[in-house]
Amino acid sequence: MSFISLDFAVFLPLVFILYWFFFNKNARHQNFLVVVASFFFYSCWDWRFLALIVASILIDYSIGVLLSKQKNHFKRKILLGISISSNLGLLAFFKYFNFFVENFVASFSFFGMNLDGPSLNIILPVGISFYTFQTLSYTFDIYKEKLKPTLDILSFAAFVSFFPQLVAGPIERASNFLPQFFKKRTFNYLHAVDGLRQILWGLFKKIVIANNCAVLANKIFANYNHLSGSSLLIGAVFFAFQIYGDFSGYSDIAIGSSRLFGLNLKENFKFPYFSRDIAEFWRRWHISLSSWFKSYLYIPLGGSRGSQLTTIRNVFLVFIVSGFWHGANWTFLFWGFFHAVLFIPYMLLNRNRKNLDVVAKGKLFPSLKELFSMICTFSFVTIAWIFFRSKSIGQAMNYISGIFSDSLFSFPDCSDLRGVFYTSCLIVLFLVIEWLGRENQYGIEKLGLKWPRISRYIMYMVIIISLFMLGGKDQQFIYFQF
Repeated sequence: MSFISLDFAVFLPLVFILYWFFFNKNARHQNFLVVVASFFFYSCWDWRFLALIVASILIDYSIGVLLSKQKNHFKRKILLGISISSNLGLLAFFKYFNFFVENFVASFSFFGMNLDGPSLNIILPVGISFYTFQTLSYTFDIYKEKLKPTLDILSFAAFVSFFPQLVAGPIERASNFLPQFFKKRTFNYLHAVDGLRQILWGLFKKIVIANNCAVLANKIFANYNHLSGSSLLIGAVFFAFQIYGDFSGYSDIAIGSSRLFGLNLKENFKFPYFSRDIAEFWRRWHISLSSWFKSYLYIPLGGSRGSQLTTIRNVFLVFIVSGFWHGANWTFLFWGFFHAVLFIPYMLLNRNRKNLDVVAKGKLFPSLKELFSMICTFSFVTIAWIFFRSKSIGQAMNYISGIFSDSLFSFPDCSDLRGVFYTSCLIVLFLVIEWLGRENQYGIEKLGLKWPRISRYIMYMVIIISLFMLGGKDQQFIYFQF
């Protein structure tokens, strides 16, 4: 069940009504409905994979209880190892089995030895990368004694399976999200209205921006060998806005939906394309994943406490693992490696924490220096997205070399120039709204709040109409494949 489907348009209001009018007696009743609704939501993708979520819930709930009772350090490590191996084992099997087999066979072929490795037709369970990391954070925090385990398995199940963020995040920490299920939620009109506004903006990002960009980006990437450098540049830029509108739009819908039920998810995007350097970009892009790797990989490896060489190693490992998390392909590994190469100089020069505030805060326009920095950062990020989008590193390199050819400054020769102009105008409008709202949680959070009510409602209607009139061809959310 997709957020942009008619099924979800019926499902969400129905659960909302049941939640506040029939299951509002106490937290346990509310949590029960959340679990039932979430399991149904996930079963609409593929009911067979419900067993994986149930297994994750039972394993990490049990490990958490056992860790709290176990004082022996060695036995605690064994329990932690069981949680890690079971969770990552399932993830590795479904997501990386064929990748490892194929590369194992290829490594022997390099030396002239032909092997036949097994290749399985494995269907990747939607959202497995997200809920696996969510349950692991719970076990890690209990092991480190930063969190006390819950004995309420219903609350824990609601925390793991909560349907708005089940299949594509944000990846919530147990310390932030789990306590919200321990107490009864009370309806807050202002929070619910704000949630609806964020849902509306998320739908605009996905349907109007991402879907329109996807149509053209797909065409250009599919025919990159026959197009000019200017057309390839357009395709790369459109994909950059496709993946941003797609994923941040999903996060906005998830966060807004959670507010309808009195629950708060953490912000996952902070206008990343207004970043002035690559370090700032990673503080603003997919924040939940970046902070997860920082807490559970970078810091345990030693962070920046050791030698400079050790710190560089840790940074490379985090970025490469982050790339591999996205998919079983060398392109994702190289995407992570490329970002590490961009990030390391800032860290070595101690400039990775320079731009912590909002760009041009309190001002209408950025300075020329800020504008130049944003354009440079966006350019590097867009080049990296080419590796992310391509099927192979070779294809990505050919695409990039095609951009920086003599035809870069020629008139674009892609087949749908009208669509390019139309989509470019939508992107400009989108950037203006995002820029004006960059100091808020999402683009239209404060837009129109001081206007007369009729003007504000007209704005909402214009956005809703644009979803139907300006929306591009339906495209699946990109991050469902991760």
